[in-house]
Amino acid sequence: MKTVALVPIKLNSQRLPHKNILPIGGKPLCWHLLNTLVQAKGIDEVYVYCSDPTVKEYMPNGAIFKQRDKRLDGDLIKGFEIYRSFINEVDADVYVLAHTTSPFIKVSSIETALSHVLSGENDSAFSAERIQTFAWYQGKPINYDLNDVPRTQDMEPIWIETSAFFMFKKDIFTVHNRRIGFNPYIQEVSGIEAVDIDELKDFELAVKMAEMEGIHYE
Repeated sequence: MKTVALVPIKLNSQRLPHKNILPIGGKPLCWHLLNTLVQAKGIDEVYVYCSDPTVKEYMPNGAIFKQRDKRLDGDLIKGFEIYRSFINEVDADVYVLAHTTSPFIKVSSIETALSHVLSGENDSAFSAERIQTFAWYQGKPINYDLNDVPRTQDMEPIWIETSAFFMFKKDIFTVHNRRIGFNPYIQEVSGIEAVDIDELKDFELAVKMAEMEGIHYE
């Protein structure tokens, strides 16, 4: 069973310019996730799917550059169009869609989630943060009864997807057009693993967390 990792990268990011190559712990942002993926057992190939070949300067050994159509860099292009283009070009049984904006995801988290998919126990997996507190949506509580307020430790948790990874068997995407299947495994992440960088404040927080954790590469 062949497993490939897809890491879509756009160097001209809109909300935080040059986000993917900004330095964290002595290395570009995109390097961290890629370096983790190439170490993960069960992943046969790790691809960077980007229109700009200069991204190769920021990639660790073991990652493979695959050039995509520059049209896919458009601000109105949806992620699923990028994923579909890659899947049409690179065949595999299982895909690991991962995002550079989660630089601190651990090898062990990736390997644990992937093992559930490769074993056939689950058809997909994704990283998520468990939130066990009082939550509301559209003016109503969604995980507790106003007439019977529970202790927080007894509440049903809410799972918040993080952007670190989504793993799925090929037919989940090609047949059902989904990145999460019908029987997914939820890989819990918390703390530094749950960091997701979209804006400048997120990046600044990630830099501080890397310093606190002693994360630094020469």
